[in-house]
Amino acid sequence: MTRVQQSSPHGPILHRLWLNGLAWSVLVWGGFGLHTAAAQDASSPSNEKRTEWFRNDKFGLFVHWGIYSVPAGEWKDRKDHAEWIMLTGNIPSAEYERFAPGFNPVKFDAKEWVQLAKDAGMKYLVITSKHHDGFCMYDSKLTEYDILQATPFGRDPMKELAAACNQAGLKFCFYYSVVDWHYSDFPAKYSQRGFHGNPNPNADLDKYVEYMKGQVRELLSNYGPIGIMWFDGGGSFNKQPMAELIHAQEIIDMIHKLQPMCIVNDRLGLPADYGTPEQRIPGQASKDLFEVCMTLNRHWGYNKNDQDWKSPETILCNLADIAGKGGNYLLNVGPTAEGTIPEGSVRTLREVGKWMKVNGESIYGTTASPFAKTPWGRCTAKSGKLYLHVFDWPTDGKLAVPGLRNKVTKAYLLAASDKPCTVTPGNAQVTVAVPQEMPDKIDTVVVLEIQGDPQVSSAQP
Repeated sequence: MTRVQQSSPHGPILHRLWLNGLAWSVLVWGGFGLHTAAAQDASSPSNEKRTEWFRNDKFGLFVHWGIYSVPAGEWKDRKDHAEWIMLTGNIPSAEYERFAPGFNPVKFDAKEWVQLAKDAGMKYLVITSKHHDGFCMYDSKLTEYDILQATPFGRDPMKELAAACNQAGLKFCFYYSVVDWHYSDFPAKYSQRGFHGNPNPNADLDKYVEYMKGQVRELLSNYGPIGIMWFDGGGSFNKQPMAELIHAQEIIDMIHKLQPMCIVNDRLGLPADYGTPEQRIPGQASKDLFEVCMTLNRHWGYNKNDQDWKSPETILCNLADIAGKGGNYLLNVGPTAEGTIPEGSVRTLREVGKWMKVNGESIYGTTASPFAKTPWGRCTAKSGKLYLHVFDWPTDGKLAVPGLRNKVTKAYLLAASDKPCTVTPGNAQVTVAVPQEMPDKIDTVVVLEIQGDPQVSSAQP
């Protein structure tokens, strides 16, 4: 992941969402668009089948956890570090390795983590098997620099999480860093800022690639079905042909040979199954799959001084915005060195879960909004249904849906489906009579059951 983080935005929610979209539009205009055409034809039946669960599930938990949680964001005179602390603190490998004996997450409970994700309405979990620092959070036979051999913990948390996810019905997925600041054969010249903890002038990238392939093979062979291999270069290989250098297509082919249903993100330097905009929401719907990854505070890894938590309101409005554009939302937590998820994260996720328990139907299995604009919020869709996510409630009790040409057969609040709302057709819009007071102060979902596929006037204001 990139190091520079954005604080959670403030101000009216629609203004925030507009700014997110504008910022992403600027990135796309500047040439940093999504890698979303699959390495094989995105429309092929095998790809459709492989990504079906991803398109339906919409909401996942990202976990950045490693020995960087031991310093907890503090190094010398700075308190703003996190998972990049080895680079940002310019820590040599020999010194950084000393964090490992202090990593003993005795409070770690895989079932507790997975239950928190499930209660929040999340359907899949992605966790760092190895971040840029090179430390492996699983039992690797290819290095001693892992959680079983270099820490006093003596357990493989990835095994426990895989089992807990399987039991709870969540997809289990791995993050894996392409860059490695510790491994002797990863050349510093390909790293971010040319950094390496112990640079080797004779480093051989091809040897490192074989090591990486071996570790990916371990992850796909020893932990049951893996939903995603989530690769990350973190800005490495600047202006270099990364895909060619790391033999990316060979890695993708190996993944699909070992686990044909495993999907791959777009950070190996090749187009893949889906795109990964980071900390930004696209400005408009995309025909290609994408997943927005975001932090809950301002860091991916644990920083004990960072209490700038996004509110449940921000998370839920982001989720509706992303789903309304056809995407997924991957929301991050950074556990402590003791193995606990910070209370600020837990508190927010529990509130999100309350809303999802009532309104999850308006997120899971939905497609992008048919509307170019929705002045009161966002819209998601299913066959025969439109879900209007209303953030700005009409004070006159009349919710105008501009441009909708379909006949509305029924309208109701998702939280009160037994109480139909009156619908009045009009000139190039329909109007739904809703309560004077907004029932859900964050996002009230109004359901329109319609005849046929959505038809929206091209002259929609």
